[in-house]
Amino acid sequence: MADAGLYERIKAYEGRSAVTGGEGRDPVNSPMIRHWCEALGHPVPADGSAPATMLQVWTMAGLPGHGDRSGPYDELLGALDAAGFTAVVATDCEQEYLRPLRPGDRIAFDAVIESVSPPKATKLGTGYFITTRMDLRCAAEPVGTHRFRILKYAPVHRKAPAKRPRPVVNRDNAGFWDGVSRRELLIQRCTHCATPRFPWLPGCDRCGGQEWDTVRASGSGTVYSYVVMHHPPFPAFDPPYAVVLVELAEGVRMVANVTGVPCDKVRIGMPVELEFTGVDSELTLPVFRAKEEV
Repeated sequence: MADAGLYERIKAYEGRSAVTGGEGRDPVNSPMIRHWCEALGHPVPADGSAPATMLQVWTMAGLPGHGDRSGPYDELLGALDAAGFTAVVATDCEQEYLRPLRPGDRIAFDAVIESVSPPKATKLGTGYFITTRMDLRCAAEPVGTHRFRILKYAPVHRKAPAKRPRPVVNRDNAGFWDGVSRRELLIQRCTHCATPRFPWLPGCDRCGGQEWDTVRASGSGTVYSYVVMHHPPFPAFDPPYAVVLVELAEGVRMVANVTGVPCDKVRIGMPVELEFTGVDSELTLPVFRAKEEV
């Protein structure tokens, strides 16, 4: 979408004003310094001055937006919008600090369109990097410089196939997922009171015992409860579909999907049999197939 004619037109904006005679909405003040320091975990300077990296705080326009932005900057962005470069993302900023700012200082600033890059191909899409330079002053004294760079780009519309959410694997349940990768459904069993448990837990919820072994489930079970999901839709899922709570022959219950039966035909008490499905090259999940024709 980028073309040489467009680049020549927008490059002509280099050196033109982005803001003239801008003024900070509030003077440098102690409450804002304290709030900023608390939010960032930064100690409040002993002399009461503002941390240098607060420089941009004193020029922010807030929700009303900048009323002092110049015509050339709006024209530049408008030309890119008209050419299809409608998306924008901030990429980086550079700051130079010339002296500490103290409560009572009133900040004024001017900004200039410093540079417009040739078209660049990025993963987001092809676009132009636009850099503005803001020169800050207190009275007539320069106090800092802020360069802000954005990418104005034509978004690439890629519809990647939705990836099913990954299970959270931690030290307490890693053994279960290791078993699933071998197409085994492993149930914990307390070695003190022999109580089976699922999902996996670090200790027995009956006797509090910390030692356990595993039992390989036979795979037989019945539907104890179920719900049919219609809304909201989630990526990688195609509603309506049934989610079942299965009571296994070993006496524990687990949540899974059910296959081999329409979602509106699932019933409490329906016998099911364990099977494993490969969602993708990285993920295998246990599911349950209805054992009877419905």
